[in-house]
Amino acid sequence: MIRFKTLVGAVALGLVPALVQAQEFRAVGAFPESFVFTREIAVPFAELVAEESSGAMSVNFTGPDAVPPLEQFEPTQAGVFDMLFTHPAYHAGTTPVGLAIDAISADPAARRAAGVIDFIDAHYQETQGMKLLAAPPTGTVGFRYYLRDPISGAPAFDGRNIRGTVSYHPMIEALGGAGVVMGGGDVYSSLQTGAIDGAAWGLTGALDFNWHEVAGYMADPGFGQVGLMIFMNLDAWNALSDDEQAAIERAAVRLEADSIARFDALAVEERAKLLELGMQVTEFGNEEAVQLDALWSNGVWKVAEGGAPEAVAELRSIAQDAGLAE
Repeated sequence: MIRFKTLVGAVALGLVPALVQAQEFRAVGAFPESFVFTREIAVPFAELVAEESSGAMSVNFTGPDAVPPLEQFEPTQAGVFDMLFTHPAYHAGTTPVGLAIDAISADPAARRAAGVIDFIDAHYQETQGMKLLAAPPTGTVGFRYYLRDPISGAPAFDGRNIRGTVSYHPMIEALGGAGVVMGGGDVYSSLQTGAIDGAAWGLTGALDFNWHEVAGYMADPGFGQVGLMIFMNLDAWNALSDDEQAAIERAAVRLEADSIARFDALAVEERAKLLELGMQVTEFGNEEAVQLDALWSNGVWKVAEGGAPEAVAELRSIAQDAGLAE
């Protein structure tokens, strides 16, 4: 569907003759077609690739119904798919280097200028046979917690089971809870049954999942950054001409450039809608609230360094030298 819409748009704009067959890239994404990350990242990326290549290339995304989010990295490595749109925490067991970007300031241009993206890209190419194309942040602030019951004291999550990928676990544990790994699509039923007491997620997306029906509270303040990424199988990348690679790289930079403003606006809209639908705000106590960003970033670095200490230490040094990380 994404490829079809992209090609129709390209033909309408006169970017490609109607009878010319565009080169199609098979892509898999961790999020459903109707989900905000797909709508606001995968779809625009496909459109930008078509535009930058004058319609000569297209991207056809398949969602998690085909392959579960936590199982998409290996098929892309193997060439079953050409591209992958995911969060790097979903393949942290293979390499944790990508997830470290969640602890690095969400400034796309500064990340590229400092060499952060080049370093992560080189790591994936050398160790995983994957090319990092884009790392679009989803707003100035990335995450918050969605809870069945309000915060009533400290530690805020005392005795609670909280959904979160491995990068959340040090933070959740510091707040008294136990981390539970699961994909976003499984959170609704787990909240509904009480298997979990809350979920960590971005400032956008809870509305698409209808979590307001099973979680009555969103916790303030938010914290951290979301490091979504688009990868390409390295063999598929290397098979492209210089012009084709340049077109995809231009599309990636353009995608990143306006991502913060776009998602900041979406987060404001989603918060208002969730409140309208009956979700309430619960707040961390002052002592814990001021620690959230540090708990998050220190936890992310701890998880990443535990799996690849030398590479992550070098990445952290690059980010620190540029003033992008603690």
